[in-house]
Amino acid sequence: MADVELTHQPLQTPGARLGGQETTGISTLEPGQRPPSSPSGKLIPIKVQMLDDTQEVHEVPLKASGKHLLDLICHNLNLIESDYFALEFLDHHKVMVWLDLLKPIVKQVRRPRHVVMRFVVKFFPPDHTQLQEELTRYLFALQIKQDLASGRMTCNDTSAALLVSHIIQSEIGDFDEAVFSEHLAKHKYIPQQDALEEKIKEFHSGHVGQTPAASDYQLLEVARKLEMYGIRQHRAKDREGTKINLSVSHTGIIVFQGNNKINSFNWAKVRKLSFKRKRFLIKFRPETNSCQDTLEFTMASRDSCKAFWKICVEYHAFFRLFEEPKPKPKPILFSRGSSFRFSGRTQKQLLDYVKEGGYKKTQFERKHSKVQSIRSLPDHQSLVPKQSDGFPFGTGSSLTGPPSPNKRKDPGASRLTDEQPAERKSRSPSRSPKGVGQKEEEEEGEAARENSQQTKAQRDRQNAVSPAYSPHVSELSLNSQAGPGVLNLSLSPSLSPDGRTHSPLTTPLLTDATCVKTDDEEEMRRKRFPADKAYFIAKEVSTTERTYLKDLEVITTSFQSALTRDDVMPEQLKTLLFSNFEPLYKFHTGFLREVEQRLALWEGRSNAHIKGDYQRIGDVMLKNLHSMKQLTVHLQKHSEILMELEKAIRNSRKLEAACWEFEQQKVCYLPLNVFLLRPLHRLMHYKQILERLCKHYPPSHTDFRDSRAALAEVAEMAAQLHGSMIKMENFQKLVELKRDLIGIDNLVIPGREFIRQGCLSKLSAKGLQQRMFFLFNDILLYTSRGLTASNQFKVHGQVPLYGMTIEESEEEWSVPHCFTLNGQHQTIIVAASARVEMDKWIEDLQMAIDLAQQCNGLNSELLTPSPGEGTNRFFSINSVESTDETSVEQESEDDLSASRTSLERQSPHRAIPTMHVCWHRSTSVSMVDYSIAVENQLSGNLLRKFKNSNGWQKLWVVFTNFCLFFYKSHQDSHPLASLPLLGYSVTMPAESDNIHKDYVFKLQFKSHVYFFRAESEYTFERWMEVIRSATSSATRTRLLSRKESHAY
Repeated sequence: MADVELTHQPLQTPGARLGGQETTGISTLEPGQRPPSSPSGKLIPIKVQMLDDTQEVHEVPLKASGKHLLDLICHNLNLIESDYFALEFLDHHKVMVWLDLLKPIVKQVRRPRHVVMRFVVKFFPPDHTQLQEELTRYLFALQIKQDLASGRMTCNDTSAALLVSHIIQSEIGDFDEAVFSEHLAKHKYIPQQDALEEKIKEFHSGHVGQTPAASDYQLLEVARKLEMYGIRQHRAKDREGTKINLSVSHTGIIVFQGNNKINSFNWAKVRKLSFKRKRFLIKFRPETNSCQDTLEFTMASRDSCKAFWKICVEYHAFFRLFEEPKPKPKPILFSRGSSFRFSGRTQKQLLDYVKEGGYKKTQFERKHSKVQSIRSLPDHQSLVPKQSDGFPFGTGSSLTGPPSPNKRKDPGASRLTDEQPAERKSRSPSRSPKGVGQKEEEEEGEAARENSQQTKAQRDRQNAVSPAYSPHVSELSLNSQAGPGVLNLSLSPSLSPDGRTHSPLTTPLLTDATCVKTDDEEEMRRKRFPADKAYFIAKEVSTTERTYLKDLEVITTSFQSALTRDDVMPEQLKTLLFSNFEPLYKFHTGFLREVEQRLALWEGRSNAHIKGDYQRIGDVMLKNLHSMKQLTVHLQKHSEILMELEKAIRNSRKLEAACWEFEQQKVCYLPLNVFLLRPLHRLMHYKQILERLCKHYPPSHTDFRDSRAALAEVAEMAAQLHGSMIKMENFQKLVELKRDLIGIDNLVIPGREFIRQGCLSKLSAKGLQQRMFFLFNDILLYTSRGLTASNQFKVHGQVPLYGMTIEESEEEWSVPHCFTLNGQHQTIIVAASARVEMDKWIEDLQMAIDLAQQCNGLNSELLTPSPGEGTNRFFSINSVESTDETSVEQESEDDLSASRTSLERQSPHRAIPTMHVCWHRSTSVSMVDYSIAVENQLSGNLLRKFKNSNGWQKLWVVFTNFCLFFYKSHQDSHPLASLPLLGYSVTMPAESDNIHKDYVFKLQFKSHVYFFRAESEYTFERWMEVIRSATSSATRTRLLSRKESHAY
């Protein structure tokens, strides 16, 4: 077999290609010492076993260092993120040890010709989204596969089956029972594989459409949550002689007994690590361990003790330090202790270094996969996984430009497979690479990042129109230089068959990243993407449908699982609930798939600006809305479901507790009853979208007829269900208030309607006191914040509206925006925060008084608890008796101090109740505002920028219930942070803001300022419209035209 000769040009490692610092690895040599840059002399062959079980043979100089060999391997792989990997080998004691990167290989390995090095993952990051490259994730997935097969990574049967299902999906593609059975019979993935075959089969069948790249991402998502992820155990004994295992991870040192974790020591608590002969010592900071400041463990030998100490030093430096620690000066006379220091790049330096690099997409081979995969290099400026709708911001480099100068041979030529045992030899370069490091500052974000395990497989688009959309191709690069026989197809850069770039460099809520769009990129964007407004309307269908489907999953998957585990809901109610929601979920899953297929066709061709039959959405909407009419019977039962659930909760404390516990989960980011009303609201979304589409199209357009017919279909369904939806929205609001108010049990009564809630100041003997008012069509309640764990509002008084009069009294009391409410039995004087707030309250109060006069007032018996009606901890915490006016004035100072609690006490991922937002921002909101907000739900990708930051962060944003929810990607099961919008103003950036981008809007409340950037004029206008609906209250005319009084 002929050798493949390498050129004698300087070999460029990933660091040199990206302009980063030279990685110097780990060494026990003198501080500051570096290996020779260009070792010369006799070449020796060294075998290296790769993670895909192939072997490579590399010829290196006799005096070459370990780093020299590792650089050569990473260069052949074209691996950018090489710092996570290392080489290990069996020493003469048959113990696996790490290859020191700074020492010569011959000084570490006795017979290097006969030793097989293993290329493995050394540093396991806490979050796989920090891995930027698909190749890096692929190598990590191979490491997980090896750890599973060897029994090093143990887990429960469900997790093991799920992991294996993702591995099989990446190797054979979509589920086919015959192929699956044959493949599983030939390969052993886990020791207990036979017993879990059915469970593996069940999981694999749910991964339809998932590409190898997506499977790697999901595999790492599951694996990183496991206790044994990245764990290498080192045998030891504690002071009592008990056998234990020590391990190290990014968080600190972990103690195992068998495979059970029994203790852990976080890096923040550790002051010093040391070893003395066989004893490993951990010294703690004085404030973290009051009992003892030092722990001692005994290991098998001094060598094993030192090896564990070294890996602890490396892990601590790699994950905790910002930059490489500076070496200590060499002592003149005597040295004490080990001179070992970490001398490589830290993880932060690696992330910054990759983030700044500009590189091309190149291919790599998946040896075990029957599904052809071509490597995808995610955009280095993109901070969240790309969506299938293709957000066109942050393009790092032109994909249609000249090929990368870093050419390499066909990767398959350098591997040894089982069928081809011949060995390929590679020669060492003449000199080592050098590069210049660059650093980038990270801007601090506003919310702590949280990650969730995605146990349900994500379904990607089914593309079947051209080779570029074949399920056998992971991602294709344009004009890739990868040798003969490589596909060279054209694919829109916004689209990847797996639908996204799976690995951001950093969590978007923690750091900012520079993302500057140049004029050339803007021109390329206009050429690549359709400019028709109809295209962006179709994208809105897709993005909002994704959010709606996630909301349905909250009921059909998460809530159902919680109820099944606790078994507290009556079977009749359970059947009623899930038999109506599961058909809806199944239908909308198919509908979303069709919409995304159409969008893929719409934007996937290079001549997408030329109109064609595929550039339309009305026919897809018409077909599915026609089918949806058959589901109207399920939608009509939603009012019954809501009523029966409230009744069951009132009668069962166990169900009440189960629902309360479910609402505390991160996945339930809104009140439970809101999710039950989502299907009714979705009809209104379809109606509004189709109205915009028909308004945009001229009558002669080919899609106009289908769009108008689809609008007629959805308008008919909406008209049938509109009355029920209005009543259920009011009922849901009353139930929500019943849960959050203390002092009134009979809030939910027939005929009562919620009108407005907000913060007013009430004049008393002590002066103006902040109070929260709740206006209904029969009574007015005023409350204050109580001292409860959930910050409920305590009812201090209720004033019937029948016979009430209103008069402005600013001059009488010398209080701005003051007005007097004269009831039949008492008079209260209140003041609003602004004139516009006073006008809203007076308008709504006058309307409510007129309604009460027409109805001659509700019976006063309705204001007392009905016989036999118990309290309800889920919908109403144990109530207290209403106090009279005198007790209101004698309110305790504890109540007053509790009322000043800040919004920041709320969980960041959940929607802060609007009454708390109104309390802190001295504003109000009406029922019609609620109705408009739920009808104006919107979701999609936005770029966010803080007032004092330089970079833009790409986030998936959902607007609903007066709040913006922020996600890393649309696949996340729960939001990472939320931003209540009540009180905010939305405007265009001023000249002083120094924002020189298109489609940017500004959100501001006092000193809090955020900038958001949309992808097109249409999406910019839509975000402005829906946010204004949350920040500007609707007029009373809209309320009267929207609904009449409904009783239930």
